[in-house]
Amino acid sequence: MTRPGADQPTFYDLVGGEPTFRKLVARFYEGLADDPLLRPLYPEEDLGPAEERLRLFLMQYWGGPNTYSASRGHPRLRMRHAPFRVGPAERDAWLRHMRDAVDSLDLPADQHQTLWEYLERAAYFMVNTMDDAGTNPT
Repeated sequence: MTRPGADQPTFYDLVGGEPTFRKLVARFYEGLADDPLLRPLYPEEDLGPAEERLRLFLMQYWGGPNTYSASRGHPRLRMRHAPFRVGPAERDAWLRHMRDAVDSLDLPADQHQTLWEYLERAAYFMVNTMDDAGTNPT
């Protein structure tokens, strides 16, 4: 399946579309739910809305529906994460859970690498402090 007017399938299409991104993000949030460092960064009791936002963002980024921007506007990832302390420890914990989620997809090696490299770059981009205390100020 390709987007209307597209000559080539998008990465979203190649990896299996929405079901693949649902699986990826669900697995990621399963790990995050019990993470003592990351869970406090999500103030809502129910992680469902955060899970949906990440899923919609990733789907749109990779060529799927533009539902994320239609409902939330421009992603502005750094701005949206600015209120939260994201240091090297948080980045590494996020990447640990995301690595598990990406590995769970059993994608072909080239697709796995493409997805992982983007997520790794994004995680490094989100760091807003180099303090490696691994705790959030109270």
